[in-house]
Amino acid sequence: MKIFETKTAPNPRRVRMFMAEKGLLDKAGFVQIDLAKGENLTAEYVARNPMKKVPVMELDDGTCIAETMAICRYFEEAYPDTTPLLGKTPVDKALVEQWLRWIEFYFFLPTGMSFQHTTGYFKDRMNPIKEWGEECAVASEKFFHFLDKHLAGREFICGDEFTAADINAFTTVDFNKVIDIRIKPEQQHLQAWYDRIKQRPSAKA
Repeated sequence: MKIFETKTAPNPRRVRMFMAEKGLLDKAGFVQIDLAKGENLTAEYVARNPMKKVPVMELDDGTCIAETMAICRYFEEAYPDTTPLLGKTPVDKALVEQWLRWIEFYFFLPTGMSFQHTTGYFKDRMNPIKEWGEECAVASEKFFHFLDKHLAGREFICGDEFTAADINAFTTVDFNKVIDIRIKPEQQHLQAWYDRIKQRPSAKA
């Protein structure tokens, strides 16, 4: 199988960390897509993912799976003997899903919108609205505070074990650097959690 990605982008990083935690990085070949040059807009790429985003996975039979968590779900189900990252019990699975949605909607999305609307990176293919980007940055900063408070006395975000929630939050914290938002000195719980996750080999995948 092949995974078409942009290695510096946050969504592909989420997939690579997920695969690395499961020891599955060798199961796919990674093909780099240059977003700045618009390689994701070509007819060949759009045929794989009409949403024109990265990453997208192409299985050996030609089936294409787009969206980060859909790809992660594939690996969770296809390799059941690997470390579970989406929960074990019904309750665990529901709570991980809850956190994934919170992180996606209230953290990753505003971070991405702030990046797109304040940096001009995609100004050749969209209409950036600076004020909207700035408002999204405020929402992202609020989630830093929310996470810091939540992580007091906790090693991981959801439950007692490392999950995809930690992966998605960690990569989003890092992605915030592109809009100059970082962990504040007083956010000690968030910083301690971040430092623990950064030490995991998957963080360098």
